[in-house]
Amino acid sequence: MLTKRIIPCLDVRNGRVVKGKKFKDIEDVDSPEVLGKFYCDSGADELVFYDITASNEERKTSLEFVSKVAENLSIPFSVGGGVSCLDDFTNILRQGADKVSINSSAVKNPNLIKEAAQKFGDQCVVLSMDVKKNDKGSWDVYVKGGREKTDLDAIEWAKKGVKLGAGEIVVNSIDEDGMKNGYDIELLSKITQAVSVPVIASGGAGTMEDFCKAAKEANCDGILAASVFHFGEIKIKDLKEYMKKEGIEVRL
Repeated sequence: MLTKRIIPCLDVRNGRVVKGKKFKDIEDVDSPEVLGKFYCDSGADELVFYDITASNEERKTSLEFVSKVAENLSIPFSVGGGVSCLDDFTNILRQGADKVSINSSAVKNPNLIKEAAQKFGDQCVVLSMDVKKNDKGSWDVYVKGGREKTDLDAIEWAKKGVKLGAGEIVVNSIDEDGMKNGYDIELLSKITQAVSVPVIASGGAGTMEDFCKAAKEANCDGILAASVFHFGEIKIKDLKEYMKKEGIEVRL
């Protein structure tokens, strides 16, 4: 059985890690390099950094924080936000990142997934999806940091992304983001059943049991969280020991 990965998520704005609820009410947390090093030392398996306003501001990812982060880490990390072409992949990977996450640009130009996978390998290409449930009971894909709704169905988009070459999918529920009510297990289960690549749960962690449900009930390969880690509500070491007792394979 593959070990489940615990992945702190660091949203970066103006060179600082921030956190909000449903993409609003943003609070300052710390610097990316300080927090990244802390999580590396605390037992995180990977880290994800999102330059959260890059796409909406129509600018490139800030590379300065990426290189600073890389100097302090001994675990893999991915970077997303404002990635729109192969050169962006090249620049981010050269700064030390292991993976590049794309969201808005992939919706705008799905062929970018294919081109990046062919050039850098599918293990470097992460399709990140911000999704929200609609009145029909299905899920819509949103872009530009959750600000703009698209016509894409989340399940179909996940399948298409994998077909084009995405090696991993991060599924973030806008409805649950920062709310600490648990992950959207129904959505995650549908996506893990629909694709053959690792799926990372995002949006909603409030208790250790929430992580277990994402691993067991939704069969997610990785569980990502921000608030509960940033504000010290759950310590990664304690979480992994709890998950181990629940019969979930983790790296201690």
